[in-house]
Amino acid sequence: MNLKVLRRTLDALLTGALVTLTACASAPLVQPEPPPQRLTLQPVAIVPVTTVSNADSQAAITGGVNPELKPADYSDLFDRIRAGFKLPDSDHAAIDRELEWYAGNPEYLGRAFGRADLYLYHIVTELEARGMPLELALLPVVESAFEPYAYSPSRASGLWQFIPDTGSRYNLKQDWWYDGRRDVIESTRAALDYLQALNTEFNGDWLLAIAAYNCGEMNVERAVARNQAAGLPTDFWNLKLPAETRAYVPKLLAMGRVVAHPERYGLSFNKIPNQPYFAKVDTQSQISLHVAAEIAGLTDAELYELNPAFHRWATDPTGPYYLLVPADTAEAFRTSVVQLNADQRLNVRAYDVHSGDTMNLVAKRFHTSPEVLRELNDLPPKGRLMVGSAVKVPSDSNLLPAKALRAAALVDGREHRSRRERSRVVVRRGETLYAIAHKHGVDVNALALMNGMRPTAVLRTGQRLRIATSSGATANISVDDEEAGATTHTVHAGETLFHVAQEYHVSVAQVASWNRLSKTKLVPGQKLIIRQSAH
Repeated sequence: MNLKVLRRTLDALLTGALVTLTACASAPLVQPEPPPQRLTLQPVAIVPVTTVSNADSQAAITGGVNPELKPADYSDLFDRIRAGFKLPDSDHAAIDRELEWYAGNPEYLGRAFGRADLYLYHIVTELEARGMPLELALLPVVESAFEPYAYSPSRASGLWQFIPDTGSRYNLKQDWWYDGRRDVIESTRAALDYLQALNTEFNGDWLLAIAAYNCGEMNVERAVARNQAAGLPTDFWNLKLPAETRAYVPKLLAMGRVVAHPERYGLSFNKIPNQPYFAKVDTQSQISLHVAAEIAGLTDAELYELNPAFHRWATDPTGPYYLLVPADTAEAFRTSVVQLNADQRLNVRAYDVHSGDTMNLVAKRFHTSPEVLRELNDLPPKGRLMVGSAVKVPSDSNLLPAKALRAAALVDGREHRSRRERSRVVVRRGETLYAIAHKHGVDVNALALMNGMRPTAVLRTGQRLRIATSSGATANISVDDEEAGATTHTVHAGETLFHVAQEYHVSVAQVASWNRLSKTKLVPGQKLIIRQSAH
């Protein structure tokens, strides 16, 4: 190569280097990316994450979206969430382990965000109004996989997994008709109140607040005090906390990374429109959920998904008096509801009392409870039925979807235990589940559900079955046979018994017992039975 060619080559290299340096000095670490499109949910090789500090570039944390835009300017709710990320990023192996699991289980994320479509806009809006980090909108993925009917062995319930005591502490009403822990609006209010209180308690340290949300503030306070006494750092990463909590915070941080840069992990998500899915409508008084669903143009199951706090055939007679319905039908629904009379609201019909009828017998005949009959007919607590009189009874169309049935059965089971009632029957030779259900005036599917079996199960002579009576566990309930007995889970690559149990909020021991597993290793494609405590 002659000298002239060599000089020209060197000049070109120097020019290219200067251009590159100039670009690096002015461009963000991560260039803005187009909104994610759902191409596939199949995992690919994980790209190592380069951790950046808060001072380096907010764009690297938020996935390149412009944080200067107003919330209403985004078309995709995921972009709006990314722009509101505020939690400090950290370089820890615990986060990488959770990232690997998320990347290897796209179906889990697909199911979770598929359910989140209904609720996420409301949660994001409430977080923004309080100036809280929008990573917290992803906490229900970790808590419940956005399943409002999720119920854990520790009796935690709802999107935000409140246990009964903490729910009461944050004014979440819980009674025979209604459980505010599953109310989308009320539980979100309570969860954000709790998280804000924890953040204040731990001097603005969000990671400690999130850890305390999982294991309780006393556990975190004690861990901080121990480290202070030993002269050790008191940040989350240096505290000795329960194993579940040590994984809990990394799960949320890993979920933030996945949402910020799904393409890095071979993932993509359907866009969620940045607009409200539901509207809150004042019903003014009690109403049958079946009637409300018909007016709203929904199936009963669809209405219960928006209003999972109501686990009976009607809303709570003492309130709250509102329902959530799709935003585009809210005005028509509001107009129709106010025109209903009392009988139309409750979807009741008349029954003529015959000789020998008692409150309990009539209640059993119409799959309800004596308490409900008294409320419908404005009868005193110990009032009797008069032969020849007409009483109001619930219509046969007031049926509960499977998830609501499970929620009702859980409530009734707790009521029985609290009263130390042992309402059981002993199976006689030749008896079937259907015959026993018919004899006691209960729904065969509900009876099967309460005893963790299918309606077609063969009974053994001498077998004991739990059966609800006075508490009305089987009031107006009917479910599909397939749904009543169990849920079938297909094992995906990389899943363990722990991951499956976590998704359905049951214990590893329960999954192993239901499936008679003698070893803990699972095989992709394996079918697992998840019984009634799931969802």
